[in-house]
Amino acid sequence: MRTAELATPMGVVLAMLLSMLGCESDRPEPAERPAVEPAPAAVDAARLTAADGEPGSWMSYGRTYSEQRYSPLEQINTETVGELGLAWSFDLETERGIEATSLVVDGVMYTTSAWSIVHALDARTGEPLWRYDPGVAKDKARHACCDAVNRGVAVWQGQVFVGALDGRLLALDAATGKLNWEVATVDPALPYTITGAPRVIRGKVLIGNGGAEFGVRGFLGAYDANTGERVWRFYTVPGNPELGFENAAMAMAAKTWNGKWWELGGGGGTVWDAMAYDPELDLLYIGVGNGTPWNQEIRSPGGGDNLFLSSIVALRPDTGEYVWHYQTTPGESWDYTATQHIILADLELDGKPRQVLMQAPKNGFFYVLDRRDGTLLSADNYINITWATHVDVKTGRPVEVPGARYKDSPFLMFPSYLGGHNWHPMSYNPDTGLVYIPALDIPANYAQPEKFRYRPGITNLGTDGILAGLPDSQAERDAMRPLVAGRLLAWNPKTQKEAWRVEHKGSWNGGTLTTAGNLVFQGTADGRFVAYSADEGKRLWDFPAQTGIVAPAMTYEIDGEQYVSLNVGWGGAFALVFGEFVQAESIPNVSRVLTFKLGATGQLPAVDWQPTVSFDPPPQTADDETIREGFAEYQDVCMGCHGLNAVSGLLIPDLRGSALLHDQTGWDAVVRNGALRENGMAAFGDQVSPEQSRAIRAYVIQQAWRGLEVQKTGLTRR
Repeated sequence: MRTAELATPMGVVLAMLLSMLGCESDRPEPAERPAVEPAPAAVDAARLTAADGEPGSWMSYGRTYSEQRYSPLEQINTETVGELGLAWSFDLETERGIEATSLVVDGVMYTTSAWSIVHALDARTGEPLWRYDPGVAKDKARHACCDAVNRGVAVWQGQVFVGALDGRLLALDAATGKLNWEVATVDPALPYTITGAPRVIRGKVLIGNGGAEFGVRGFLGAYDANTGERVWRFYTVPGNPELGFENAAMAMAAKTWNGKWWELGGGGGTVWDAMAYDPELDLLYIGVGNGTPWNQEIRSPGGGDNLFLSSIVALRPDTGEYVWHYQTTPGESWDYTATQHIILADLELDGKPRQVLMQAPKNGFFYVLDRRDGTLLSADNYINITWATHVDVKTGRPVEVPGARYKDSPFLMFPSYLGGHNWHPMSYNPDTGLVYIPALDIPANYAQPEKFRYRPGITNLGTDGILAGLPDSQAERDAMRPLVAGRLLAWNPKTQKEAWRVEHKGSWNGGTLTTAGNLVFQGTADGRFVAYSADEGKRLWDFPAQTGIVAPAMTYEIDGEQYVSLNVGWGGAFALVFGEFVQAESIPNVSRVLTFKLGATGQLPAVDWQPTVSFDPPPQTADDETIREGFAEYQDVCMGCHGLNAVSGLLIPDLRGSALLHDQTGWDAVVRNGALRENGMAAFGDQVSPEQSRAIRAYVIQQAWRGLEVQKTGLTRR
């Protein structure tokens, strides 16, 4: 069901819009007030290009096309931040991860929650103006590797654009929330998803997609903002050579592949997040993701760079024409995507001004490129890594250590498949010259699988899921906890050195915002929203958000008052998969928009949350071989939502406490036949046989007995 719900009668809405646009006679007139107030979301090319001239607005995902996430506003600064208080909050009423950056244009906030639901709010008060639910089927979550999340909207000439989880691009009327048009950007029969925020350049709406783990061929599409008609598409992986290539770039890329990658779901390479644009050079920069499967030995036997996986690619935004690329991880085999946040800046390097592009992708190296032609200027590791020693600046290639490709034996990797930096946006402050990175420090074990067969519609990693699991000993698991870390890292891109760091209690922390007030804002996994001094990293202020935070903050100004706003709600890949560590911290999901200003004194209502899992497993009747088979199947099919080793992050039910463990028929009704598809549990009958379903249940029963023993002995809080 698709709805555009007006929160008030139309007359009241119009009155609210007039109020938001500053029409009350008792408000001070801003300098150079336009003769006619703009209509909602009256954003065009000139306005976006000159976004720095409107520091009070936040009109696109990274505030400006350069995606620096730096605000010139300075009313809230190191001297005044201690007076910051909650001005208003708005409940988003979902229970999955919240990752969006809100936009604020002319007094209206546009934001999204889980399941691609769009909200328009009065940016002064948080009062709802309208809500649009695109009606995404809940069982589509099976193809969302990393939660049913959405990172936000784009606005352009009175419209709001959102990419829905099921692959549709929708255009909404900015004044009413009514649907203007929608278009399927992907083949709905294939396991594509959209979680990223669109961008708009000269009337073209740009959107990529996710789904590489499940088997798709990645691309970026451009659509006419007025009609939804597709203008161009740039594929990031070549197709079957026998069918010809779309352009010279694909013909070039095909020379770097081997085998029949197109038969394994298309090769991957999805463009699921990062984009930036340089209006002067007229270049669009995109980040490209991992391959299908991860394991290059299976995906492209015989090796090859496998362009354009794990690459930064420059395109012409009007046509999608390829200009240049830089590949961060040639022949990637570890899910080391280059879809992480891209920032454009002008730096003085070696005494010369350079137009640069900066990225800290998953592989652990921080890159500075000349954004005119993709020349590597410098690269150094921003976290400790074990898979490579350094990047050869002459060749631009990482120097891998022996065994890193896990061909002959397992290899323990830093960073893990979650990366040294994931999707959480970093920010750049031109005043301090520092980049603020939400860094991760998590290991993972990679190994060749005993056997591999491509199965459409589920994850096809090409790695040994059993070896990737956690040890059975609780003492060993507890010993791993210190290895799972996270920090706020201030990085100097000129010197490629750390300036300062703040160690966090958890690893999966929020994106960053930095301001001219010498501040850096970041939310944390343990539910704190914190302000630090940008030059030294001194903790200056914090607020208890009652939930883990993964989204970045943004800031805006209305009537001479600066606001800082943040979407909160625990979720995402780590929250789903690493339940062993999440449950130890007992993090709830409370999906909200929190907005702050100086002198405000708002309070949040108390949260009642019971994180304990109740274990009541039936007797174990399966043999060891069946349990081992169930472990392997669980890791391939179930782990992405229900957690490593069947320990849930509690956003999704913990299977070890399920009453269906006592009933194979009921278990099959859910797992194979989709009895709970409306709750998000899809039917897996096409991928999971009756025998495999029994084996998975046997494995979960084993883990439930294990969990009960751990709970009794009090080794952990579970």
